[in-house]
Order: sequence, then C-alpha cells, then structure tokens
Amino acid sequence: MSTRSSRTELRARAALRKLIEETFGSKPARVHRESEGLTNIVFSVEHNAGNFIVRLNPKPEKFKAFQKEAWVTAQARKAGVPVPKILKVGREPMPYMILRKTQGQAATSSPDRLRILHQLGEYGALINSIRTHGFGESFDWAEDGNSQPRDWLEFVYGELHLDHRLKVLRVHKMLGKEQLAKVQSVLDRACRKGRTCALNHGDLRLKNVIVDARDRVVAILDWEHCISSLAPEWELSLALHDLTIDEKHKFLDGYGVRLRDLRAMAPAMKALNIINYVAEIERLATRGKTKELDFFRLRLKGVLDLYSI
Repeated sequence: MSTRSSRTELRARAALRKLIEETFGSKPARVHRESEGLTNIVFSVEHNAGNFIVRLNPKPEKFKAFQKEAWVTAQARKAGVPVPKILKVGREPMPYMILRKTQGQAATSSPDRLRILHQLGEYGALINSIRTHGFGESFDWAEDGNSQPRDWLEFVYGELHLDHRLKVLRVHKMLGKEQLAKVQSVLDRACRKGRTCALNHGDLRLKNVIVDARDRVVAILDWEHCISSLAPEWELSLALHDLTIDEKHKFLDGYGVRLRDLRAMAPAMKALNIINYVAEIERLATRGKTKELDFFRLRLKGVLDLYSI
C-alpha cells in the first residue's frame, strides 16, 4: 500500500468511528476492511445495534453518487426489488453511506446459477418498470438544477460520447468502416418515436447479488452505475454479455421478453455492448497489450460467435 493510500485509509477509519458513534451512540465492537472496491473504501461493522456496511470516499463529488443510490434503491424497494437498507448518507467528515448488512452469500458462490439468473431476470423487469425522465446518469434523483432532461441523441453524443468511442474502435481497427457506420446508425435510430426512458441498474450480474441458503435472491447490490435509459436494451446489453447461452435463456425467461421483441431489440443491444468495450480497449492500448487487443478484434468481429453463420 502506498503512503498516500495508507493516509487515506487512516482518515477513512477515523471518519468511520466518528460516524458510528454519532449514529448509534457508542463505538463499534468490531471493524473489518472489506476487499478493495472499485471506487470506495468499504468496511463491515459489528455493533450492538446490528451489523452494517459503511462505504466512504475522500472525493467530495462522491456525495452525489451516494445520493443517487439512496434515491434509486428506495424506488426499487417500492417496486418489489430486494435491496439493502440504506440508513444514512452524508458529506462529512467525508462522503459516506451506512447500510444495514444483508445476511446471505454472494450468488457467484452458488452452484445453482440458472435458478438465480431466472430470479434476476424477474427483478430486472421490475427495475425497468420504474419510469424516469430524461436520458443519462443525472435524472429524477438530482435536486441541484443540473438535471435538465436530455433526449436520446443528446445522451448518445453528449454523455456517451459516441463520436469518440467510434473513433477509438476505428483507430485500433476493431471494426471495419461498414460495421462502424452500422453501429452509429443503429444507435441513432434506437429511440423510436413514443419510446420513453426507465431506470436501469446498469450492472445486473451475479457479482452484485446476495442469496440465502435456499438460493433465493435477498439483495441486489451496487447501484452506482444505474442510469435512465432505454429499457430493456441498456439493461440487457450489460446483464447478458458474459453469460452462456443457457444462462441468457434463463435470464430472459425470467424477464419475460417475447422472442419477437428480442429480435427487434438485438441490434441496439449489440451496438451498446460494443461501445461499452471502448474503455477497456483504451486501457489495453495505453499499456501496450497487443495480444489482448487482437483478441478483442476477434470478439467484436464475431469470430467467437459459435451459434450463427
């Protein structure tokens, strides 16, 4: 651990103890640092008031992300989706979120993946039934006046930066000229007249699911990537991309997608999946990982698709 990281963790631990005492009136019995999160410093806390998860982040702007999670999980709970109970969100001494710890185990450790994925599809449909206003990461939850509703094309070019993503795919020869034009055309036309936006979890995968001893889903975690977008195209493009064919079938069966609708949505789902690989392609290119980039070229050109000719 670097000196800077060590200082940040010490600061987070001090903030944690202060928050627990202020919230519950006494010191925690035990504090355990969880494995490194993507963006947050995460602790599990044992206290006589119960067991809790505390997420902290030294960046002041992170407060808005915690605010968003609190809003969307409240809406999801109303819709019947099992989510962790968020007790408190605040700015000081650094942005934080206190949650009641969900009892259970990670779904990734369960042998009955298909049953869990069917449930996850059902909950995905409930999440996507929650109507939102405007496309993008800033929608109904925001109260600072910066959430002017965007239409689809404003979102695609202004927030997703589609032009830049297509350029990255072209520069690194991931797709040919005709394929790039098709991706752009599909996304330009994806939001047909009369389509509205909805809440999308944005990472609806087993790694974000807690199940009980009977493999029933008891909590869907990590709403940090939730977004207001087309549903289910956005949701499915992310939820399905690393599943086997049988697993995809179970998820879609749980979701209740009709086959004729799936055929109509497939081009947009594929286009969204492709452009969501751009960040990883840029990372590999920066590190000079030529072999990995060659593998991505094969993947994006359909060479690894074993189910169609």
